[in-house]
Amino acid sequence: MTSLTTTAHSAGQGRSLRDALQAAELHLAESGVPSPRVDAELLASHLLGVGRGGLWNHLDAPVPVGFDDFVARRAERIPLQHLTGWAYFRTVTLAVGPGVFSPRPETEVVVGQGLELLAGLKVADPIVVDLCAGTGTMAAAIAVEAPGAQVHAVERDPGAGPWLERNAGAYGFEAHLDDINGCLPELAGRVDLVVANPPYIPHDCIPRDPEVARFDPAMALYSGPDGLSHLRLVEQSAARLLRPGGWVVAEHGDLQGDSVPKIFTQSGAWLDVADHVDLAGRDRFVSARRAAR
Repeated sequence: MTSLTTTAHSAGQGRSLRDALQAAELHLAESGVPSPRVDAELLASHLLGVGRGGLWNHLDAPVPVGFDDFVARRAERIPLQHLTGWAYFRTVTLAVGPGVFSPRPETEVVVGQGLELLAGLKVADPIVVDLCAGTGTMAAAIAVEAPGAQVHAVERDPGAGPWLERNAGAYGFEAHLDDINGCLPELAGRVDLVVANPPYIPHDCIPRDPEVARFDPAMALYSGPDGLSHLRLVEQSAARLLRPGGWVVAEHGDLQGDSVPKIFTQSGAWLDVADHVDLAGRDRFVSARRAAR
């Protein structure tokens, strides 16, 4: 195992941040962290209070206090977002912490598709609903990137509620602590876009990443014996909320590229049902347009 202090200078004797980052990268890589250099730099920039791009001005400076402890905890696969208290997602920086689902890069593509479909509707003041919103990841990004939109985020997990409300206050969307089944009755038939990143892991499956298996709340991960229970609720809720011609975009697991679109095609409420891949080429989300009622 690589020691964090096996560099040109020992800890407390002028060890530079450059040396510490190199040792941290090796340590995190040996611990299986997928992006060891990026994570090490983000931890250092967080402690220094600078952006990652500004880190280069500090490479020959002393190591910031707490850096080695942060790296050791990240090597235990504690999520990076739980250590810093923030998650970067598209154009927003979200408040997150222990007990809530950490945003994933794959979901950025889902938001991009939703924004593209929303722009195609050419509605002056569109209404958008984020179902199973967690900390409000997609709602916050849409509120920033579609500034004329009225954005609502619905999440039933009380543990996520404070984080959702905090992000709603920061980015100007409406937070609702509620079950998606029957939520927002005042918006039924009026919504232009529904986005969702619901739980989609079957109950008997174990997530591949330790960060997910050990630290993400079970309520945000598991969804019935086939992993599709919440996606069925998303389809039903979206059909209730959307106006004719409105769109739904919902994330799913990379092995559900056939089963999820069938939920929409078999309901009879949808046109133009299509599945899409993420940047890694894996099946990732479904889109569908609400048929006339």
